[in-house]
Amino acid sequence: MTDRTAERMRVELELVRELALLLDETKLTEIEVKDGERAIRVARTAPTVSHLVPAATPAPAPTPPPAPTPPATAAAPPESPPADHPGLVRSPMVGTVYLAPEPGAEPFVREGQAVAEGDTLLIVEAMKVMNPITAPRAGTVRAVFVANEQPVEYDQPLVLID
Repeated sequence: MTDRTAERMRVELELVRELALLLDETKLTEIEVKDGERAIRVARTAPTVSHLVPAATPAPAPTPPPAPTPPATAAAPPESPPADHPGLVRSPMVGTVYLAPEPGAEPFVREGQAVAEGDTLLIVEAMKVMNPITAPRAGTVRAVFVANEQPVEYDQPLVLID
């Protein structure tokens, strides 16, 4: 192996490590980076728990308990939103939803609350950037379809405003 090959592999291994950490931080299952002709894809599958695991097999690391959620978001999620509703707010990106500005704070909005156009409804974190999702129109929050710290996909329904 030449010095140049070894150097290039170290750089790629560092990138793979960074991408793996990014997967953990964002709770995504797959990420791909392309640079010219080179592409690096890092993917993982969700761990499965089986009662047939032998005692000698180490158990997966426990996940920390979720942060307490306000009572308004602890209720069962509403039925699927009407796809053509003009007040349906969808996620503009893949990321993690935060319903409050910081842990332990009151949520930006609750079901039944009146909002003005431009009010922050929630935050979607993507690649360590906090992206405020704002109300596209004034109205009343009829439903919140996501929970705090929930991973979301592009175009996933988040909030319904009447």
